[in-house]
Parts: sequence; C-alpha cells; structure tokens
Amino acid sequence: MTERDVQEGSAGIIGNYRNHDLHARVGAIIREHSENRKDIRSVVRDAIPWPRVESVLDLGCGYGWFEEVMPGGLDLIVGIDCLPENEAPFLAAARARAREAVFRAMTLPAPTGLPADRFDLALSLYSLYFFPGAVAEAARVLKPGGLFLCLTHSSSMLEEGQHYFDFRNLRKVIERFSAENGEALLKRHFTTVTCIDYPNALVFREGDEDSLALYIDFKREFIEKDVDPRVVRDTMLSELRRKGELSFNKNDRIFVAGK
Repeated sequence: MTERDVQEGSAGIIGNYRNHDLHARVGAIIREHSENRKDIRSVVRDAIPWPRVESVLDLGCGYGWFEEVMPGGLDLIVGIDCLPENEAPFLAAARARAREAVFRAMTLPAPTGLPADRFDLALSLYSLYFFPGAVAEAARVLKPGGLFLCLTHSSSMLEEGQHYFDFRNLRKVIERFSAENGEALLKRHFTTVTCIDYPNALVFREGDEDSLALYIDFKREFIEKDVDPRVVRDTMLSELRRKGELSFNKNDRIFVAGK
C-alpha cells in the first residue's frame, strides 16, 4: 500500500469529524458505555513526564480532545489536522494550556515545515492509522530525548460485528497502525518503545438504543465501504432488543517512543 493509497483511503472516512458537537457527543457515549471506567485521556496524560515538557506537537489534533485535559503552563502547542473546521475549538483548548497555540490545516503524511529538534513531546491519538507515514516526521521534529506518544486501537476492534458483516476495509484502516503492529513500526525510527494496554469493551443494554444508533451512524464512513451502514444499525439494534445486551471489543494500546 502506497502513501497515496493511505491518503485516498482516509479521505472518505472523516466527514463526521467535521462536526465538533457530534464528535463530542459520541465521545461522551464511549465514556458512558465503557467497561473501563478510567478516562483514556487520563491514562495518556499520566504516561507523560510533564516536568520535561514545554513544547507539544499534536498530529491529527482534531478539536483539541486531549488538550482539554492537559496540564497548564506549557510554552507551545502546535496542532496539525486536515479539517479546517477544527481550528477554532482546538485553539480554544490549547490556549488555555499554553502561552502560544498554533493550528495548521494539512493532510498528513507530508513534510510539516517545522524545524528539526523543536518539540519535547509529539502526540498522535486515535489518528496514526490514517497517516502512518508521519512517524518519520515526528521523529525528525522531536528534540533528542523527546517522546512520541501514540494511542491506537486493537486490530480486533468491534470484532463482534464480524459475526454479522465482513468489515475487511475497516480492518485495513486500523491495521495500518494498530496495537499489534505499532511497536515494530515505531522501532524503525525510535530507540525505545514501551506499551501501556487499555483493556476495554463498549456495552449497550436495553434502553441504550439511541446511543448505539448514534455511535453506529458516527462510524458510517468507516462502515460503508463494506456494508450499508443502515443495515448495520438496524441489525445491531435488533440484536440488542433480542439479547438485551451487546458488548464490543474496544481494547486500545498506548505507545511511548523515545528519540
């Protein structure tokens, strides 16, 4: 698979990410229905040695999902994202945490134009499978001793849905950078890589039909290359009513790579 394939494959599955309010609502659904009651953002935050961090680069920053929980007092936060709609909410979150905040609208992987050895910390949270070729750029812009922290899904994410549908194209997206292959990909550019597992499942019970429907609708651009999302939604809602409970694999992994 070429970098062009990666970019073109990703371009069709980001439409819902343009809607900040919808994205935030789905994030709340995920937190509400997660078996693991610890907010994944706090797990990521606690893995970072913040006294060593003054400058941060967030690749695929979105609307500032992680910036909302960062500690304050930083010098610089730079966010890069392909959606210009994310600029305002990202800057609002980042300016509350850093003296200077910058947003760049850019489709990764691509040269960022940022100076080498500039940042103490680089991040890519639930986004590196869209642009795995950006790992080399993250290594280039980090200072010696800097850290690259990635959060990604297991390739078995939502595997229970495979009992009903063949999500082979969804699998291809996640497998670009997953819990299973991420360490090997990072070791091509970083000297040390450690892992932190976040075991989890999304559980929907009787009465949760609206939340499940919204979650599936939000994922429709991932799903539609394999199956009509309406069919997926209707099937899963029918199964929830029949069984009274549905559980979906949501295991994630955090990678901390050192330059």
